[in-house]
Amino acid sequence: MDAADATYSAARWAAEATLAIRDTLAEGKLPILVGGTGLYIRTLLDGIAPVPDIDPALREQVRAIPVAEAHAALTQLDPQAATKLNAADTTRVARALEVVRGTGRTLADWQTEKVGGIGETIDVRALILIPDRDWLNARIDQRFAEMADTSRDEITALLARTDIPQDAPIRRAIGVPEIAALVRGETSKPDAIAAGSLATRRYAKRQYTWLRHQPPAAWPRTEALDLPTRLQQFETILLK
Repeated sequence: MDAADATYSAARWAAEATLAIRDTLAEGKLPILVGGTGLYIRTLLDGIAPVPDIDPALREQVRAIPVAEAHAALTQLDPQAATKLNAADTTRVARALEVVRGTGRTLADWQTEKVGGIGETIDVRALILIPDRDWLNARIDQRFAEMADTSRDEITALLARTDIPQDAPIRRAIGVPEIAALVRGETSKPDAIAAGSLATRRYAKRQYTWLRHQPPAAWPRTEALDLPTRLQQFETILLK
C-alpha cells in the first residue's frame, strides 16, 4: 500500500512513533520529533479515546447521507454533539453519527477515556518555535511557488488514480486541490499559487494559536530565526 491510498490517523501515527522512539532509545540514541500538528502531539503524549473501528459498510452508509439529514439523525441520537457541531460540517457530523450508531456510545463518552499515551513514561524536552509571522509567510509563498512546478507530475498521477476515493484525505491535503485545479486547466498558475499559499498561511495561523496556548506552560518558546541560536537553545534544554 503506498502513501496515497493508505488510511492514516493520529492513533496510527502515535503507535508507529512510539515503536520508533522505543527502538531508538534501545539503541542508546536520542529520538527527536519535529513537527507542529497539535492533534498528533497530544495523541502521542496523552493518548487517544479507544473508539473501536467502525464497520466499513456502516461508515459508507452514514457518509452517503446528506449532511442535513445526518445532523438531524445526530440530534436524536447524540443531541449534545448535534448542538456543539456546525450543522454543515460534513466530516465531524458523520463521524459523531457513525460512532454512536456503530458502538451505542457517543463520541464524547468515548473521549472520557484515554489509552496509549507515553508522556508519563519518557522524559520529554520540548522547544516551541514561533518565528516572525512575516518571515514565515514569505517562506510559505516561496515554497508554494516552487511546489506549483515540482508537484505537477505527482498531482497529475494522483488525479488519474481510480482506486482512491474522491473524498480521500490525500485529495484534500493542503496544496492538492489548488495544484489539481491548475493541472485540469481550471485556474491560472498565479491564482493556484495564491490560493495554495493562502491555505498554507491559514494552517500556519492555526498552528501558531495552538502552540501559543495549548502545550504545557513549562515548554519554552522561542522566536529566534537563525538556526545556530535555536540549536543552542535546544542543547541547553537537553542538558537540563
